[in-house]
Amino acid sequence: MQGQENQSDAGEFDAAPKRRRGRRLSAIFAQLARDAKGNISIGDIRDTLGKRSFAPLLVLFAAFNMLPLPPGASAVLGLPLLIVAAQMAFGSNRAWLPTFIAQRSLSAEQFRTVTDWVIPRLVRLEQVVRPRYWPFWRKRGDRVIGIIALILSVSITLPIPFGNWLPAFATALLGLALSERDGILFAVGSAVGVASLAVVCAVVGGAGFATHAFLAWLG
Repeated sequence: MQGQENQSDAGEFDAAPKRRRGRRLSAIFAQLARDAKGNISIGDIRDTLGKRSFAPLLVLFAAFNMLPLPPGASAVLGLPLLIVAAQMAFGSNRAWLPTFIAQRSLSAEQFRTVTDWVIPRLVRLEQVVRPRYWPFWRKRGDRVIGIIALILSVSITLPIPFGNWLPAFATALLGLALSERDGILFAVGSAVGVASLAVVCAVVGGAGFATHAFLAWLG
């Protein structure tokens, strides 16, 4: 009986990646873009994604922060990412967004501009991404990735010139790794995240040292 239960558990564990593989993020975003009519709000996107909204929202909000936008935009666009990552870290079952974020909307044209940039890059990544070597059991991966994404999203919101791209890229990789249950991509995304934090720390430390030297010179 115990052997049968173990086989059942193993079958359930192996089946999860296969179900996810049938509905990839590029297809989800493409469907959202095709169905978009009039304005589409962040809340609409979350509701359409349903129960599996965390991974796609990580990728989507990270992609917003990778776009070439005016300085300071990351302080606004990083906030939804911060909120989603925090909920993942605390084990929430469904993404909740405050009303002022959920009601923020894009026109169908603006949303398609974003997805036109995101989807081809996702497709290229998805050609080499697949369920493999996933080190987490059930929801534990969501929490671990949520903690990492939370740290990265804090650095994304800092007003550092060009300091948000690399952490946002790492967060997008982690979101895709979670969606596909790809342990190798999780390792790559984590490594990129550590490198991005090192860069941010170096920039902040260098700026602090330069400021201190300048003030000392003035004094």
